[in-house]
Amino acid sequence: MTIKLPAVAFRNIFRNLRRSILCAVAIAVSAMAIMALLSLLETMETDMATNLTSYYTGEVRIRHAEYEKYERFNPLHLSLDTEEVISVASDVEGVKAATARINFPANLYIDGQNNGAMGVGVDFATEQAFIDFSAIVDEGRIPKPGANELLMGKFLAHDLGLSLGDKVTMLTSTALRGSNAMTFTIVGIASFPVGGLSAKTVYIPIDRAQYLLRMEGQTQEVLLLTEDGYRERDVAQAVETALEEYLSLETETRAWKDLNMMYSFLSIAKFIYYVMGAIFFVLGSTVIINTTMMVIYERIREIGTLGALGMQGKELTRLFLLEGTFISIAGSTLGTLVGVLIVFILSKTGINFTEAMSGVDMEISSILFPRVNWFTALYVWIYAIIISSLSTLIPSRKASKIQIVEALRYV
Repeated sequence: MTIKLPAVAFRNIFRNLRRSILCAVAIAVSAMAIMALLSLLETMETDMATNLTSYYTGEVRIRHAEYEKYERFNPLHLSLDTEEVISVASDVEGVKAATARINFPANLYIDGQNNGAMGVGVDFATEQAFIDFSAIVDEGRIPKPGANELLMGKFLAHDLGLSLGDKVTMLTSTALRGSNAMTFTIVGIASFPVGGLSAKTVYIPIDRAQYLLRMEGQTQEVLLLTEDGYRERDVAQAVETALEEYLSLETETRAWKDLNMMYSFLSIAKFIYYVMGAIFFVLGSTVIINTTMMVIYERIREIGTLGALGMQGKELTRLFLLEGTFISIAGSTLGTLVGVLIVFILSKTGINFTEAMSGVDMEISSILFPRVNWFTALYVWIYAIIISSLSTLIPSRKASKIQIVEALRYV
């Protein structure tokens, strides 16, 4: 029997337009939700990677070989020679930038009370390759080398009732396990992207940190950025080998992905969400399955007539499969476009997680700006069409197995 199946299938969609729209909407809602979810998850992954490599570990982190073993005791005596380590590391192929940092717990003595904070000693000049301080300083300026000045997180300043020009006495333990204190002037207040940093961190010049901690010429860690095209793990291995060869220094030199379990969990979660997306589409496709089953029973007489006129079972299967596919294409296209529109709007307005992330120590920015990823959009669109179309196979095959004589009884 010669018949244009696509034309017939397309025409049949409009025989019960309300039902077809219901099926398309079910697929559209699924595609829209998955599009928005995957875009948010990819943004979180990218944002966390940026924050980790900028504010926490760099792309490669160098520490004394024994530091991690005693890290809970803040073993600042297990330090590195700043100039020697940076000099050797910078000469390794693939290293783009290097900076020294010292992280230390401290108490800020204000009005007779101690307030816990995390101090970070940095070289603001070399840090520019890692952190764009000019973009995050809301008030004031960056501290100058050699001056008793500090840059304070915005939330911490607000909680302590401090502002530019105020003086703060910082108390801490030294590398010699003694105590020391210095008074600093607040010259800058910064809004760090990670709420935890804004709520508890103060940055001071590294030479002042070395003096405060009795670590002259020493640093807790050296962070590196790698050139494009180089794998962080390969660069880390090369740097570790070079330090051992030229300085006879054993270090723990590791790539950032090996240091952050939360990022690994987020990557695993991304895969899980892809699987959940498939399940979500299958659930949305149940509407098409149920609708197709109902259509088959309503059109049994038509199926019997088509069979009597010579239409084969495979052609019947294709006919109903094409109907489901057309509906899937319409629903998937609508859902993906709406999802892209939602993500585009959120990329301008942002999603504020400040309250949700309050008290949560996670390296994700308080405000996220999802971006439209056209690869993800294409993936969701194709994904939705394939799964939704395949879901109509079961009822379509049932139509092909209906006996002509039995079907014609309904005439």
